[in-house]
Amino acid sequence: MVNKVLIAAAAADALFLASGILELTFSVIVKNDMVNDPSDGRDAIRHLIYERMPLTAGIVNAGFILAAFLATLPGLLMPTTRGWLKFAGYFVTFCTIFTMCVGVYLWIMTLRIGEDFFEVYMDLDADVQALVQTTFECCGYKSSTSPAFITNPTCPSPAAAALLPGCQAAVSNFANVLLDQIFTAVFGVVGIDVVFILAIACLSKDRKEREWYRRVDQKRSFW
Repeated sequence: MVNKVLIAAAAADALFLASGILELTFSVIVKNDMVNDPSDGRDAIRHLIYERMPLTAGIVNAGFILAAFLATLPGLLMPTTRGWLKFAGYFVTFCTIFTMCVGVYLWIMTLRIGEDFFEVYMDLDADVQALVQTTFECCGYKSSTSPAFITNPTCPSPAAAALLPGCQAAVSNFANVLLDQIFTAVFGVVGIDVVFILAIACLSKDRKEREWYRRVDQKRSFW
């Protein structure tokens, strides 16, 4: 007879593995992409955001997830043991807390993105500032004079620059949308982890009950 609880736990384990691979792939690709020069203003802002994201923590967390997946295999494949299953449950719980911490860190970044970017913007090369101005059709950061705009086709003169808004609002909106997507995905991983933990708990309970019935049957056979 097919054990539906085991099948559900195995499916949750597969999703758990997929989340770890996704997190590892994203972190490694972003780290490699940051060494390239930005092609436009949006690309420049992405680089600024990625530089402040806990990418190393993401890679470490992905490593823990992959290790936890390996730890779950003996528990799933050996129906008579519950020790490995309990250990795997604790390991997955640790990964869940780690992932949640990363998600909270990203969420806090969204709350402070507008002000925090001012000093970052000031340190950008003039060429990169010009890319931001061109892409978002703005001049300066808070305004065309704070800091002073970079002269380019979008902001060719002080009079023309004064007619356009500063880049803060546009940059903040773009950064917030990007970070919202990322931390929503991270919290989605947390959701998968929680489902897997519940599946492990259900499987452990199912095996405990099966073991109890098996012992009862043995006693009946003995008598």
